[in-house]
Amino acid sequence: METGMIDPFAPLRVALEAAQIGVDSSLVVAMRVAGMMGLWETDPGEVTRMVAEKPYAVQESFWAAMTAAQRGEAPDRVMSAGMEPILIRTTDNVQRLGQQGPRWL
Repeated sequence: METGMIDPFAPLRVALEAAQIGVDSSLVVAMRVAGMMGLWETDPGEVTRMVAEKPYAVQESFWAAMTAAQRGEAPDRVMSAGMEPILIRTTDNVQRLGQQGPRWL
């Protein structure tokens, strides 16, 4: 888009990105809890990974949002930049955990 133009779909795009993070996060939590209960195949270090990945994701999100803000990007772009590292992680976690599958099959 040209500078100064308003994107009428910006709120919808940001909301859809946030919704995708919410859905993916819920799936990841469900698969990890099922793994802790012995119902889902997970790697032995999954619980450690679950805790260890949070600070890095928050740090990446913060810096991505701050960088976008310093470039003078629109608020929706700043939010999207901040959500992108988390969206990438949640999507990757869903794919990785989803491939491992339930234990009863």
